[in-house]
Amino acid sequence: MKELIVFGATGGTGQQVVHQALIDGFEVTVVVRNKKEYILEHPHLVVIQGDVLKPGTFNEAMNGKDAVVSCLGTRDRKPTTIYSEGVTNIMRAMQNAAVKRIVCLSAGAIEIPPDASFMMKFVIKNILQRLFKYGYADMRLMEKILYNSNLDWTVIRPPRLISGEKKVKYRSSINEFLPNLLSISRADLAHYILHHLDDEKTFKSKVEISY
Repeated sequence: MKELIVFGATGGTGQQVVHQALIDGFEVTVVVRNKKEYILEHPHLVVIQGDVLKPGTFNEAMNGKDAVVSCLGTRDRKPTTIYSEGVTNIMRAMQNAAVKRIVCLSAGAIEIPPDASFMMKFVIKNILQRLFKYGYADMRLMEKILYNSNLDWTVIRPPRLISGEKKVKYRSSINEFLPNLLSISRADLAHYILHHLDDEKTFKSKVEISY
């Protein structure tokens, strides 16, 4: 049974990761800022109160884990370090606990695909990258930090995240731009994450995924 630790477990994708992992038989630890507000209970779930920006609050929870999933995110558009600083703190805890595997969420629109249509390039550059410039800038820094690490990392760049049931019918690419990035449900994104934790082809790689 694989032992997993999840950051950002209160967000939509994080909730799906935890839910599906427990169904699949994982031992799951989640790190949340307010333990009292996390209502999910399960015999194979451990809830730790901690803050990814305060590494001393979760270092011990990293011991014995087989993999880390970071679904960190922010709901506002202000300057942030949640991705870069948060993942840096996670990486340090991983190194101290001899954990090598980590999957992190980024965003498909932080980079403009060279073969995208004129309209898609316009939307990404003039709308998405302007609206979310601070978050995207910090995601780019996070990706750079991971790239320069010795961990078995995977960065997943999803398009627009939507609600919906798990279909398990999606496209993905490794270290290549995926044409027509439109949307993916959080349930299917979580499915991809959990079913590629041991996929060495995704190690030290960037993944794009979409319907």
